[in-house]
Amino acid sequence: MDCVSVGVAETPVLATSSIAAYRSSSLFAGHKKHLSSARRNIPRSVGSSLGEKETPVTVKKRPMTADGTSLERRKTRRFPVVVPIEVSWRGTEGIAVKEDAVARQVNANGGFLKMSNYPVLGSRVTLANFLSAQTAEARVLAAPDSRQGVANGIIVELIVPNEGFWGVDLQVNKAIVELQNLEKALQCEDIDLHLVREYRNAVDYIRTTTETVQRLRERHFRGSDDGELLSVLATDRIRRAINLCLEVVADLDAGRVRQESKSVDEFQEALQHLQQRLRQRGKVQTNVRLT
Repeated sequence: MDCVSVGVAETPVLATSSIAAYRSSSLFAGHKKHLSSARRNIPRSVGSSLGEKETPVTVKKRPMTADGTSLERRKTRRFPVVVPIEVSWRGTEGIAVKEDAVARQVNANGGFLKMSNYPVLGSRVTLANFLSAQTAEARVLAAPDSRQGVANGIIVELIVPNEGFWGVDLQVNKAIVELQNLEKALQCEDIDLHLVREYRNAVDYIRTTTETVQRLRERHFRGSDDGELLSVLATDRIRRAINLCLEVVADLDAGRVRQESKSVDEFQEALQHLQQRLRQRGKVQTNVRLT
């Protein structure tokens, strides 16, 4: 069977408007206190104390290809995330500077931080993850005024590679991409298309659940009601239940289900219970319309 190429779907990304609301919430005060205590255990960077000149940092220019375009040096793929970060560094004359940022494209070695004000190229910075209260040391590899294509933020490299610093967003997005790659590999093998379709449905379910969890977290930051989002999730669950029932019917028609199986009896009881609840719901709606 010829291998069919399937494009990898974009992983959903949250809007960054939730960060400002989060900073004004009661959760922020607790995380801020946690971060302050965590920073006391971090040694200062060389030349970071007041009155002391910073050690010059040399940053190599980005290598170019034969046609003059930038050569990609990234060791591993970056994944989209939305993680609120506080960036702190020593500015001119040793003055301490702190700026809010949002990590958008990251991997274990570093990533892109979206921020309004940023340190100069080569600066040593301390990153603090607002969600986990973890901190990490990094250096600035690129800024809007130092590299073409970098805007509204900076590219940093962690001094010590740490995939866990960015939190669960990175782990989930990596897992989804791996599942999508596995689906493409399965399509290149001599595997029943029915099983490939079932695998795709499972991946879609994971993707939908992940998106729902991310949106619920965003609503939690904003302090808004999550009832509407849970209703959308319930509607999607009904859609999947319909498809599952159709699959069970197909299995029964094909003789793939043993009638003496205990799971068949349990499934039938669940369907009867569901029918009863649906009838009760119909009666309630009828009474509401009559009143």
